[in-house]
Amino acid sequence: MAGEESERHTPGAPAGALTEEQAERMLASVNEVIRAGEEMRALRAEMIKVFVRLGWTQDRIARLTEMSQPAVSKQVAKYKQDEPPPPPDLSLDQHDTPWLEGRLWGLAEEIVEAVEAVEASKGVAHCARHVHAVARGKKRFTPQHVDELRRLVEEDLRRRDPGLPRGFRDAYDRISRGLDVPVRTAATTTPASVRRALACQIQRDVLRHQS
Repeated sequence: MAGEESERHTPGAPAGALTEEQAERMLASVNEVIRAGEEMRALRAEMIKVFVRLGWTQDRIARLTEMSQPAVSKQVAKYKQDEPPPPPDLSLDQHDTPWLEGRLWGLAEEIVEAVEAVEASKGVAHCARHVHAVARGKKRFTPQHVDELRRLVEEDLRRRDPGLPRGFRDAYDRISRGLDVPVRTAATTTPASVRRALACQIQRDVLRHQS
């Protein structure tokens, strides 16, 4: 009886109707996907701003974002109403925390692909589950999650089979030092989520050209 009374029923609902606790459990994963979708749409909108500042054509932006030309035109027209800020610095060695977190993310993604390419039938990288959760929006870049990802990346870098390229370890050492000793950097108008996404892709490109 006590257990039944602890369930929150909707006032006026018939006996045996869905309780609030049951509904919350059913919708928990749905709400998580919706939130992740909203965050990804917001990130895409911010990335379009960056592309505009870099002088990219609307056709090119539409192709890369998989958006329709009219949708891109509408967003570009909105951004061009204001005086555009200078394009972002795309050099790899920057020292603000979002940039370093993005580099760590990119390194982890390269580790996952490198391990899977060699051990397709034997296992996956230690950081694979975390990387996939980040991609689905189920993990965010909180200090705790960043520390967890660092630990998993370190475990993968200690693997003997397959041996990962030396450049992976060098990149991690630089990223780790930056995260351990934060450096005061100039303020930027680019959102942290965009800086992470940019750093992630630039780090991946650098590692691929080193391999």
